[in-house]
Amino acid sequence: MQLFLTLLVAFCSVSFAMGEQPEDQIPTCPPEQLGLDANHLQRIDGLVQQEIEKKNIPGCVVMIGRQGAIGFAKAYGNRQLQPETQPMTLDTVFDLASLTKPIATATSIMILVERGVVRLREPAADYIPEFGQNGKEEITIEQLLTHQAGLIPDNPLADYEEGIEKAWQNLWQLKPTDALGNRFVYTDVGFMVLGEVVQRMTGQNVAQFAKENIYQPLAMHDSGYLPGESLAPRAAPTEQREGRWMRGEVHDPRAYLLGGVAGHAGLFSTAHDLARYANMLLGNGALGKVQILSRQTLKEMTRPRNIAGQLRGLGWDMGSKYSSNRGEFFSSQSFGHGGFTGTAFWVDPELDLFVIFLSNRVHPDGKGSANPLAGRIATIASASIQRANPHNTTLSTEGAPASASKPPVLCGIDVLQRDNYQALSGRRVGLITNHTGLNRQGSLTVDLLHAAPQVTLTAIFSPEHGLRGKLDQPNIDNTRDEATGLPVFSLYGKSRQPSAAQFENIDTLVFDIQDIGARFYTFVSTMGLAMEAAAQHGLRFVVLDRPNPIGGTIVEGPLLDAGKESFVGFHTIPVRHGMTAGELARIFRQERGWNLDLQVIELENWRRADYWDATGLTWINPSPNMRSLTQAVLYPGIGLLETTNLSVGRGTDTPFEIVGAPWIDANQLAAMLNQASLAGVRFVPVRFTPDQSKFAGELCHGINVIVVNRNSFRSVPVGLEIARSLRRLHPDQWDTSNFNRLLCNDEVYENIRTAADLPSLDASIKRQAEQFLLRRSPYLIYP
Repeated sequence: MQLFLTLLVAFCSVSFAMGEQPEDQIPTCPPEQLGLDANHLQRIDGLVQQEIEKKNIPGCVVMIGRQGAIGFAKAYGNRQLQPETQPMTLDTVFDLASLTKPIATATSIMILVERGVVRLREPAADYIPEFGQNGKEEITIEQLLTHQAGLIPDNPLADYEEGIEKAWQNLWQLKPTDALGNRFVYTDVGFMVLGEVVQRMTGQNVAQFAKENIYQPLAMHDSGYLPGESLAPRAAPTEQREGRWMRGEVHDPRAYLLGGVAGHAGLFSTAHDLARYANMLLGNGALGKVQILSRQTLKEMTRPRNIAGQLRGLGWDMGSKYSSNRGEFFSSQSFGHGGFTGTAFWVDPELDLFVIFLSNRVHPDGKGSANPLAGRIATIASASIQRANPHNTTLSTEGAPASASKPPVLCGIDVLQRDNYQALSGRRVGLITNHTGLNRQGSLTVDLLHAAPQVTLTAIFSPEHGLRGKLDQPNIDNTRDEATGLPVFSLYGKSRQPSAAQFENIDTLVFDIQDIGARFYTFVSTMGLAMEAAAQHGLRFVVLDRPNPIGGTIVEGPLLDAGKESFVGFHTIPVRHGMTAGELARIFRQERGWNLDLQVIELENWRRADYWDATGLTWINPSPNMRSLTQAVLYPGIGLLETTNLSVGRGTDTPFEIVGAPWIDANQLAAMLNQASLAGVRFVPVRFTPDQSKFAGELCHGINVIVVNRNSFRSVPVGLEIARSLRRLHPDQWDTSNFNRLLCNDEVYENIRTAADLPSLDASIKRQAEQFLLRRSPYLIYP
């Protein structure tokens, strides 16, 4: 884990040109690099703006992160409305209110527990003898931490108005209001007692102890009680007290009368400081080389306790009546807390996620509401996760198979049909489709649109392999569909773009073809050329979207070089782009500058992490040699090789699962590739004889590419490593002259041709993929 964080810091600071990260700053990365869907996170903007307009909050700061970095950080609205307006900033200092309980007090107590100074099971009266009176003698430290000590939530404010010493005397004299351990009653009093335990056992109040043992080691420079003059100008004011605005002054009246330092309230901090604290929690108690809590201490602190139906940890909320600020999709491992002033902090180790929400909702009049908003933001954050935490062995959702409880994935045609073809009502339609254009029940889109009374289907356009997907030949002629009697115009013949004559009686082009997820699979080129023609002739263009069968989170370079666009490389995207046809249509329109009326009928219930086997949809071979999901996963990398003098298994039962030629030393090649230790794959030497295509009837020697872990397997690096190995083993026999035809990247091609060192090649490809992750983010539709 530590090596990963070190590499991530280096990556975020170099690859994204953010400058050198200070030692005390958590790196900020594009959301996609952290497995977060930036498009989905943008939904937060609208939610926050609504609450600002309702005057529930003057403004707020939202920070979301995972994998040791920050993926989302925004300041909204204002931090001050009266006496004059001041805008909210990311470095605003907030009164955390009851977040003090877990972050300052409970953490301090657990440090003392692991040092053997305090024991959870022992009565608090062992450490504060004055507390042990009036029925409180047996109340333990753990019961105080979990709010089951039977104490009153708050004693009267009058108990604090005669000075600090008298306030403590009044507190010691309190009687329990409920039987010990009988039920959960949230109490400030219990955490005041815990703060005093820290004082008695260390000689330091909780402010001093937490500063020395938590905030200073974690470089949380803007965190602590009683913020000084240097922080006050950045502090968010709350209400007025004694004729002045409370700025950098604790809002809680009891903490204020105790001098601003108490176990239940009084801590101030910023979002960036709290991100450091969150990463410590996600790092099993450590941030970098700084260990605040041991792994076992943190495990015990966050172990859920069921207290009369309320789930609590030691100082932490995990699922109680106070959890309205918790994300609805958080795992059972999550823990967090809220604060009266409008703050919330949640961490989910299973999702490797933290969500920080800071507001001063009590400004200016003590009203406002923040918890529901914080909960909705946390839900969006968890729903935006595109891939599982790679460092948590309990969670592996990338490419997980469909479960019975998961709602069915609906393709665009299913949604269109369910909505009574409303999007095409009254339209004269030309349909670009083939045999993969089916609804979930297996009915062809051609037949559905032809039968729909709201739609006039006037023509059909077919891509490579024809309308039925069975032709494996260079040119396909126009035909007529027997079932409907409509003309079928081939877009894989003399022309690959619809003509003006073919657009007669058409005002809308509809595209419904299943893509495979690789740049050089030509169906998206057909879509792009048709979009261009539609823009030129003023036609509307509708995409009935379908899943990317190999998922939407992983991007594998290299990018297609500008100027090398062709029918097998329509646009400057990576080999494995991780986008659906609808998303590609959006990026094509914008980056090609087309004035096109585009509509995407979106998928429902598909997530970017889903491979085809998570959709519940029937696999239909999209082309004659694409016969399984395994072959689709292999295709982006193995397909790159077939423009050279190699067989990639066409003419066998396992296309794209084998690579060979008559002149290959299969044993040497397999051994060399296995020694490369490529993730998720093994190579076995094989012999095969294709019955058609390249080397038909000839015995070939080569390798069987066996995917042993789809989650870690990367097809393009495997294809390029095969190329490099062939270049070393068979420099004279392997002809690389056409290798760049599908690769379409001169830099990578030259690396392969000259057998350059792999780190240089990997760095180039990784850089290009990272650039595309940023570029594609505005066009993504699905979480």
